Amino acid sequence: MDLLGNDFPYATTALKGKHVLVCGASKGIGRATAQMMAKAGANVTVSARNADALLSLCEELAVLGEGDHASLALDLEDQKAIRAALPILLQQRGNVHILINNAAGPPGGPLLANHLDDFEAPFKRHLHAAHTLTQLLVPGMESEGYGRIIQIISTSVKEPIPNIGLSNTLRGAMASWSKTLSRELAPCITINNVLPGFTDTSRLGSLAASIQERTGKSLEEVQAGWLGQVPIERLIDPLETASAISFLALPASGGIRGVSLAVDGGRLRSI
Repeated sequence: MDLLGNDFPYATTALKGKHVLVCGASKGIGRATAQMMAKAGANVTVSARNADALLSLCEELAVLGEGDHASLALDLEDQKAIRAALPILLQQRGNVHILINNAAGPPGGPLLANHLDDFEAPFKRHLHAAHTLTQLLVPGMESEGYGRIIQIISTSVKEPIPNIGLSNTLRGAMASWSKTLSRELAPCITINNVLPGFTDTSRLGSLAASIQERTGKSLEEVQAGWLGQVPIERLIDPLETASAISFLALPASGGIRGVSLAVDGGRLRSI
């Protein structure tokens, strides 16, 4: 399936004129989301810490879509940097219509193996950053009469995943934050979460390596254990997840608000 080619699921003008800010865009699902948004005609601002990777991505986006694309090198753990950068972005690029909250997950391991200090950085780059970005961008969404806020979280929101205790805790907080805002935001703004399952990204690779080190299993055994939980019997392509994210950014998704949508190949057993 060529989701950026002949199998692209949306019109290439579906998001024309919309300004999208994609956080954590340098790789994985964030990168795939930026690609899908650009293909749908949006003006995409990609953000991550690696400035060189972002510049390379912008060159790729220019080939995919006719929008105006730019990069914003930013450390989501740095609140002062966020508050300094966003007003400049808005002045130079205009209001953001679509915000994709996304950041690297914390290391794996049992929850009680973490000290209190271990919670600080992940909560800063996820919950704190998402809250600050939303505070700064919602006024512009209200003035535009259009807003979409989408969190890339995890299926652990529905069912905690073994051996990623800190991540489970963090994702649950993000989901509760998002659901609360779904009752508070202006009618023209929707907020939803996408819950990736086992997705073919470097993040999954690092988790597999962590399990291998802790258990002595081979990487093949670790992956086989994961795939045994997934009815479609394969990892999810990041572009498949990005397709769901892109739908939630469209005008047609205006009736969907406060939802957590799993893209997990049927792994979740809960309703």
